[in-house]
Amino acid sequence: MSKRRINKVAVIGSGIMGSGIALHFANIGVEVLLLDIVPRELNDTEQKKGLTLEDKAVRNRIVNESLQSAVKSKPSPVYHKSFVNRITTGNLEDDIAKVKNVDWIIEVVIERLDIKKQVFDNLEKHRTPGTLITSNTSGIPIKFMNEGRSEDFRKHFCGTHFFNPPRYLKLFEIIPGPDTSQEVLDFLNEYGEKFLGKTSVLAKDTPAFIGNRVGIFGIQSLFHQVKEMGLTVTEVDKLTGPVIGRPKSATFRTVDVVGLDTLVHVANGIYENCPNDEAHDLFKLPDFIEKMVENKWLGSKTGQGFYKKIKNDDGSSEIKELNLNTLEYQSTKKANFATLEKTKTIDKPIDRFPVLVDGDDKAGEFYRKNFAGMFAYVSNRIPEISDELYKIDDAMKAGFGWENGPFEIWDSIGVEKGLELIKAEGLQAADWVNEMLASGNKTFYTVKDGATYYYDIPSKKQTKVPGQDAFIILNNIRESKKVWSNKEASIQDLGDGIINLEFNSKMNTIGEGVLAGINKAIDLAEKEYNGLVIGNQASNFSVGANIGMIFMMAAEQEYDELNMAIKYFQDTIMRVRYSSIPVIVAPHGMSLGGACEMSMHADKVVAAAETYIGLVEFGVGVIPGGAGSKEMTVRAADTFKKDDVELNVLREYFLTIGMAKVATSAYEAYDLGILQKGKDVVVVNKDRQLAEAKKHALLLAEAGYTKPIERTDIKVLGKQALGMFLVGTDQMVAGNYISEHDRKIADKLAYVMAGGDLSEATLVSERYLLDLEREAFLSLCTERKTLERIQHMLKTGKPLRN
Repeated sequence: MSKRRINKVAVIGSGIMGSGIALHFANIGVEVLLLDIVPRELNDTEQKKGLTLEDKAVRNRIVNESLQSAVKSKPSPVYHKSFVNRITTGNLEDDIAKVKNVDWIIEVVIERLDIKKQVFDNLEKHRTPGTLITSNTSGIPIKFMNEGRSEDFRKHFCGTHFFNPPRYLKLFEIIPGPDTSQEVLDFLNEYGEKFLGKTSVLAKDTPAFIGNRVGIFGIQSLFHQVKEMGLTVTEVDKLTGPVIGRPKSATFRTVDVVGLDTLVHVANGIYENCPNDEAHDLFKLPDFIEKMVENKWLGSKTGQGFYKKIKNDDGSSEIKELNLNTLEYQSTKKANFATLEKTKTIDKPIDRFPVLVDGDDKAGEFYRKNFAGMFAYVSNRIPEISDELYKIDDAMKAGFGWENGPFEIWDSIGVEKGLELIKAEGLQAADWVNEMLASGNKTFYTVKDGATYYYDIPSKKQTKVPGQDAFIILNNIRESKKVWSNKEASIQDLGDGIINLEFNSKMNTIGEGVLAGINKAIDLAEKEYNGLVIGNQASNFSVGANIGMIFMMAAEQEYDELNMAIKYFQDTIMRVRYSSIPVIVAPHGMSLGGACEMSMHADKVVAAAETYIGLVEFGVGVIPGGAGSKEMTVRAADTFKKDDVELNVLREYFLTIGMAKVATSAYEAYDLGILQKGKDVVVVNKDRQLAEAKKHALLLAEAGYTKPIERTDIKVLGKQALGMFLVGTDQMVAGNYISEHDRKIADKLAYVMAGGDLSEATLVSERYLLDLEREAFLSLCTERKTLERIQHMLKTGKPLRN
């Protein structure tokens, strides 16, 4: 059988979703044809220009405006702005014949069956047999769209449901039609995981599929609960956010972002099409929602929803919340619950659930009601929406950003305890849950031999979750493959002579325990293994050095200790580069300050596409002191070409640090000189990152890795560069762009990157630059204003300009 490849896709419909999908295909290097309808009338600008309906600019106006508006949306739908060039736009009259040259057609038009059928009629005239054709519907049954289509069309047709925004939400539901071939389903499943970076979930053709069926149930039951329990919008968002491993936007803020109309549309669809759902009445919209829709309070797109930004008379702005009883906006009050206080010392959300459902305040009552409803509901959806329970968990984690799925949460509080909560609310779980307990299975999931198993209902035994062999899952091997650990770091054996170092400190900050872990991992790898990966699977790789520790030493003026601590940090980062084994660093999410310095010293970086990386030390009043200032100087020197204006090159690298630039994707990190083209690689699916990093460590080891030699040939420009930088910072202060203290920090950095005030360009060693960097860092730690900045960051998490 010939291998199916996707070089070009056509996306039909350029609305928010269509443009988002087109841009995500562009992200992964695929050529895209984006088509939409032709306008029926001219707009004012076109009339003024004297254009007619026949002009190409007019005919492609809808598609071009939609794409432009998507590109400008925040957060950015593309990894790099140049990727937009991979998209060609057109319209459904002049350009539809071009679909004959694509490998996959994705329909994303309005959710009306009659319109979709019309579009399919047209596409079928031009589609090459064998081409994949899928619909991104979120509610129309696939079997209805199949009707009247040719056999080849039906065989290659199914639903592929992306979640919005397609770049950031990982769920990719694949919904077979009555005639979809197995080859197509297998291909899409693998393509979603491997190329699109998604969690592919095979769903059944039931209303709202898996993610939205369970997700909308969760939101609707909250809508009914809020009034019943007398909770405010802010209180619910506090209870349903990061404390339980959900996104910061929690419930109501998420609805504002997604749009209340979208939610209502799906909820109504479930209400109409699932008459036998035992929670049918919950999908009926409460009065306050109907009123909000009537008032067009749909969220961010209409300027108000559950929250509204108000401008006060004094020019300040305030975010107010909707009072669901009076439907008037009121100031938000800080939400405090005793039960939440009890979980403050518990790092992982999964470990907090037993404490939360035990609370004896309003929060405890809320969680007992909430989880009872959710547990009963998901147990009763099997086999209706899925035969396997892990697919429901996968869909909720990938589509709604939950850290743990409903069955994982149920496991964490105990299956029997969950059944008690369900009973207490007068609800009923599905019979299979009691049968599971009776068969001797006490949990929905178990981990054995480094793999996750789930309870398979028909066979009544634990079965291995398929597809995990492509991944390394640290949760599954943390204990069984542990080589060493301290309080802040642990080392696991990944097999094939490669070990992994994982950080376990708060927010993965790099303090003494993590540095000890890096040194220990390199020692071990040099003696007994072939290579080392530094990677973890927390939500962020690391927010950088432990500034609390630096603050304590500086505030107590323990400068000798501080000097030794910085030297220890520098030496550890340098060991990452100059060890006798390959070291691969695998950053993802926030990878700031010291984490960025460590990445820059790896033999290779295997970064997740969603990596937000940069040297942000200026924000706390210092310069990068863990070899980052040195490394940027080295990289600038390495890019000096003959006849280059060397000062300009150096200035670019200086500004990257001075403006604390953070790349908003791994691809942007190439532009900042943080990642290096031809050496470092990007992985779109974060779940595959560690397996990929291990592969690269092995490749380097097997190719005969030799320890690099420390550099002594770095060209620094001395007085010439220093003079330019100092004039620049003077002008910035004079123009009120930076404060006096900003100038002080910038001048210290200038001194390091110029290599000091040498009278002419000179070749120096890395050690020389490291000493300059450390002196500059230390002297800034003696400044009161730097300490104020560090203290402000520790208290508020935000930089202070003083």
